[in-house]
Amino acid sequence: MDSADGLKGRGLDAAERDVIALGIAIAAIILFIGTGGSALPQAVGALLNGGKAPDLFLTNALLLNIALLIFGWRRYNDLRREIRERFAAEQQARELAERDALTGCLNRRSGPAAIEALRQRLATRGQELVVLMIDLDNFKQINDVHGHKVGDLVLSTIGRRLETALPADSVIVRVGGDEFVCAFAGPQNSLEHIDNRVAAMIAQASRPVLTDNTSVEATVSIGITRSDADRADDNDVTPETLIHRADIAMYHAKKQGRNRAHWFAAEMEDELRYRNELEANIRAAVANDEFVPFYEQQVDIGTGELAGFEMLARWDSPRYGMVSPDIFIPVAEEIDLISELSEKLMRKALLDAVDWDASLTLSVNVSPVQLRDPWFAQKLLQLLVETGFPPARLEIEITESCLHENVSTVRSIVTSLKNQGIRIALDDFGTGYSSLSQLRTLPFDRMKIDRSFVSELATDGRGRELVEAIVSLGKSLALPVTAEGVVSNEILSYLQSLGEMKGQGFLYGEPADVKATRALLASLGLLRSSQDEELAFEELPRVSVG
Repeated sequence: MDSADGLKGRGLDAAERDVIALGIAIAAIILFIGTGGSALPQAVGALLNGGKAPDLFLTNALLLNIALLIFGWRRYNDLRREIRERFAAEQQARELAERDALTGCLNRRSGPAAIEALRQRLATRGQELVVLMIDLDNFKQINDVHGHKVGDLVLSTIGRRLETALPADSVIVRVGGDEFVCAFAGPQNSLEHIDNRVAAMIAQASRPVLTDNTSVEATVSIGITRSDADRADDNDVTPETLIHRADIAMYHAKKQGRNRAHWFAAEMEDELRYRNELEANIRAAVANDEFVPFYEQQVDIGTGELAGFEMLARWDSPRYGMVSPDIFIPVAEEIDLISELSEKLMRKALLDAVDWDASLTLSVNVSPVQLRDPWFAQKLLQLLVETGFPPARLEIEITESCLHENVSTVRSIVTSLKNQGIRIALDDFGTGYSSLSQLRTLPFDRMKIDRSFVSELATDGRGRELVEAIVSLGKSLALPVTAEGVVSNEILSYLQSLGEMKGQGFLYGEPADVKATRALLASLGLLRSSQDEELAFEELPRVSVG
């Protein structure tokens, strides 16, 4: 017998005992009336007049009836107490099933039904239902820095503050780890009233949370939507639909800088649908090997000689055509596919460049996500071994944002790569958070000036002071410089006046696929035979991946 059957059996036994006890009590009352009617008069007469004593059998029967009545009364009281306790237990179980244990808010299971009940009540009064999706900003960081106990305190405190900021007839639901949904009445055509209330909620929730040892800063981002009785397509809207819309708006609030609110708009759903389709297509594209390397020339601006190429990622999609990395790289990073995508591209690029002239370098950009992987250096070195590409001809480009995220891990990876002869460039210098101390302690081999600064050289000379400062810094640190975005002879002439450096940009040609790149190299006599490549590679130190 399983547990459910066992409970059912025990419940049936208890019911049978209750029926038996009730039957005994009724029988005892009937017998008491019968025996008492005979035995009691005899006992009273014997006591008052000295008459004959009552019959012993009747006396025993009367005493037994009295005992049975006492038993029945006690069992009746036990039944009443048991019913009260059972009702209280059922109430507690229902409360536990419907409430979040930490914050006391409704939970995901009971929240939608409560929101729907509120919507129906408001509809009878001609009012709209406003639904908010509230998410704590950087809550994982709070847990990581202060511990989960403090994180729980922050959640419970924010839950109470939100409840305090809401009208009396409102619903608050904890739908996820750090997500809340609030629903309340909003007067029709009164967006300003709703905005003011939401602003007050943000201010209330964002006050520091005091703990025993410290003060924790917590902010929230809020998405707002409402049921509009004037819209035909909202007459049958469900709580789940409203929560979904508020959730979409909340993510737009986060994109705009967090600690703010954003209203839902219909086009957001189209954007989300496109984003979901894009994610699915990127996953399929990685599996189908649709990403291809393009190559942008890097030229010595003084001599005009070709010095190497930077590998740029392109998506040769059957559906979208040739897609720019500005579109798919951020998405690939968010869905954790950038490492696999990048490794496949690097393998292709290393194989493409293995028979270039020994004077030509290959530059490859590395995502900040990849530099969080402590095994990245070993993976890259393994690619060099598999493709036979000389490490001295490879240059890895790291953006300044990588240094800001985890400088100790980056230092370890950079050191491992440098020990194998790979060169390291600091990409997009001037756009991030690097400091002079990081430039001195990290073994960079090159600095790259961001194209946004170089392009300003052609517009009334703006940005010249910054470019000159970067070039001067590079000279003082003995770091060669590469300028991106060389698109005109005017920019080239100015850069030439600053001294030796490399340049890349549309002035030297647009990025090209492997076929066009090999044709260019062949025309310049910069392709080596496989035999020459093999001999040259044997002269280089072997790469160790152990």
